[in-house]
Amino acid sequence: MPEPHAIALFAAAALALLVIPGPSVLYIVTRSIEQGRTAGLVSVLGVHAGTLFHVGAAAFGLSAILVRSAALYTAVKWAGAAYLVVLGVRRLATRAAEPTAVAVARTPLRTLFRDGVVVNALNPKTALFFFAFLPQFVDHRRGSVTSQVLVLGAVFVALGMLSDGTYALTAAHLGSWLKRSRAFRAVERYVAGGIFVTLGVTAALAGSKPSRD
Repeated sequence: MPEPHAIALFAAAALALLVIPGPSVLYIVTRSIEQGRTAGLVSVLGVHAGTLFHVGAAAFGLSAILVRSAALYTAVKWAGAAYLVVLGVRRLATRAAEPTAVAVARTPLRTLFRDGVVVNALNPKTALFFFAFLPQFVDHRRGSVTSQVLVLGAVFVALGMLSDGTYALTAAHLGSWLKRSRAFRAVERYVAGGIFVTLGVTAALAGSKPSRD
């Protein structure tokens, strides 16, 4: 187990990073505005199920392989970017419902969860975070490094769900008001789709390839 003060320092640093909006937060906010609180919270669960993938990868050394392999890093980076763009294009292609419609087509919760998992699992920046940042709080003299990484990863996931859950609830509350706006209904699909496409393009262009040893 990490020392208590190491866990506290890690939690403070992780929370400072988590509250800064990034691709995952924007994904959650967009889903919350579109479909409300339940959809937003399911998206949070999906995103952090994807985070668990990176926790396991860091604990068992897969992040090191990803960072050291330029080809693998690039493949994951482009796969994640392409998935975001596909989500955006699909949203742009969905026709807005008429204001008088009785029911509005909604994305199934299992699909929202799946998309959240994929968006975060295919985010190489998350892998780089766990590879470069988390090990600073691991002390090999305190026993199994794998166990310490898993504990710190669990702390990160818990804080992430708290932070992102707050974003989801806030966005869902504002979304109820925005959905009553006729002007918002007219542009909503373009805003949501544009956000996803922009996230994909940004993910594709951001950062550089890791160097080979």
